[in-house]
Amino acid sequence: MSDFRVPVVLVVEDEFLIGEMVADALNERGFGVHLVSEADQALAYLASGGPVDVLFTDINLPGSMDGAALAAQARAARPDLPVIYASGRWNLLENLRGEPHSMVLPKPYSPVRACLAVERLLPPAHGACAD
Repeated sequence: MSDFRVPVVLVVEDEFLIGEMVADALNERGFGVHLVSEADQALAYLASGGPVDVLFTDINLPGSMDGAALAAQARAARPDLPVIYASGRWNLLENLRGEPHSMVLPKPYSPVRACLAVERLLPPAHGACAD
């Protein structure tokens, strides 16, 4: 029996079409995806023990916190959790550049760029998308 598990990306995106685009692209490349639209849903999923190998979050989210605050809370429990921050407001992304185990992805981005960002943050053993 193999210990292989498909890497799971927790996608937090409040714009339905963008979230679906990212989720579909990641699924096509071999990733598992859990898609939610706000930070509180993401934190509930993390608290439930659901598998997450990468957090892919928009910065501007409805509800109690933005994507940066979500990532900070997620990393309080899992300090090495890779995070991809996405936003159309580039000034918000500038503050997050250089954060360990993270990348920034300015909107608009293509589904291919989203997948490549996830692949870059995963250890080679997790490479679901190896061509």
